[in-house]
Amino acid sequence: MVSRRRFLAAGAAFGAARSFGQSLPDLLPASGGRRVAIVGGGWGGLTAARHLRRLAPELEVVLIDRDAVFRSLPLSNKWLVDRTPDALVQQDIASAARTSGYRAIQAEVTAIDRERRRLHTAQGALGYDWLILAAGIRHDYSPWLGDDVRAIEAVRRLYPAGFLAGELETLKRKLAEFKGGDLLMTIPPPPFRCPPAPYERAVMIAWMLKTRRIKGRLILVDAGGGMQRFNRMFAERYKDQILHLTHAPVKSIDPFRKTLSTEFDELRFDHAIIIPPQQAADLIWQAGLIGTDAAGKPGGWAGFDPLHLHAIGDERVFLVGDLLGRVSPLFGHYPKSAHMACQLGRIAAAEIAARSRGKLPEQQLPESVCHVFTDVEPMEMMRIDAHYRLRGDGLITQAVRQHEDPQPRGEDVEWARGLYKEMLGL
Repeated sequence: MVSRRRFLAAGAAFGAARSFGQSLPDLLPASGGRRVAIVGGGWGGLTAARHLRRLAPELEVVLIDRDAVFRSLPLSNKWLVDRTPDALVQQDIASAARTSGYRAIQAEVTAIDRERRRLHTAQGALGYDWLILAAGIRHDYSPWLGDDVRAIEAVRRLYPAGFLAGELETLKRKLAEFKGGDLLMTIPPPPFRCPPAPYERAVMIAWMLKTRRIKGRLILVDAGGGMQRFNRMFAERYKDQILHLTHAPVKSIDPFRKTLSTEFDELRFDHAIIIPPQQAADLIWQAGLIGTDAAGKPGGWAGFDPLHLHAIGDERVFLVGDLLGRVSPLFGHYPKSAHMACQLGRIAAAEIAARSRGKLPEQQLPESVCHVFTDVEPMEMMRIDAHYRLRGDGLITQAVRQHEDPQPRGEDVEWARGLYKEMLGL
């Protein structure tokens, strides 16, 4: 029996295959030069575009995204509970393109014809010589809700995860409207976007409940064991505001009855923040770029060359950001963070610049920096640094260090400003 999900996926693939046979108008006229197309106007895509203009000004660089505006997700947890007066950073992508000297097109890429090197959109097609995919993630509700479209849409609408830019405003409004009861939040199995973020959000929400004297609690349903620093904080400072259920993978959710089931419990809630399992964006699946696991099954994330970032079997396509699959058997995935996406965008730009001139790219590996708050009043912060190097046998190794800062002085804001300058020229 074919599931509805597989039927829809097959239909989408068939539709894409049919469109490849159609003659679509060109989004841009042929320039006579070589073109790098970048799909995704987030941290990785914007950084890659700006660095390509600097490293290879002879190449035409075109960035394409369905949104006209870049929205920043880092620092959003403080914003959700009004601990920062600033709205989330937003930047017009067309303005960023003009500042850095590349082209920007607002359109949604619906399919990639890798054989002909063409991107397909509703407005037309765009040819490329090299392609950088920075399309991000998608939520995968199927392990918890199967193919129940009605339930999936209800969860998206009523209980947004707040891990995609369009969800944050809704989540902020719903938190402001929360007057008490059981507020449930899920933490899915790894990997997922910004690993410390759900725990930082839990602290922020617990502080909100405590200081506003809201008669309620946060039920944290965690598929893993948590993070040691946060586990201690929950137990010592927020024991009346947080019930942290560790090693409690979700089995099912009923958004209409407001219940969630784990292997051991059925939990009822008044409101919820449902963070589901995550995967690479739909476009990566359509393009046939999903890697496989040890059993040969689709692993949910893009397969790629970890030393050069190009797709397996296609050295004209580069993959950056949160959509990447396993990097090394020694530690698994790179952290899916803004800083890492910028680093990978920079490396992909250098790879293409060198190859376009017939040169071997210089070997580069990224690094990652993450600032996360572990308490609110007084503010306490932790910085997480991840460094990578190549071992003698060719495997990439990871070294992670955590630094606690009981008296932060705006280091997170300065960190963000540095990234904004690199990718936007602000």
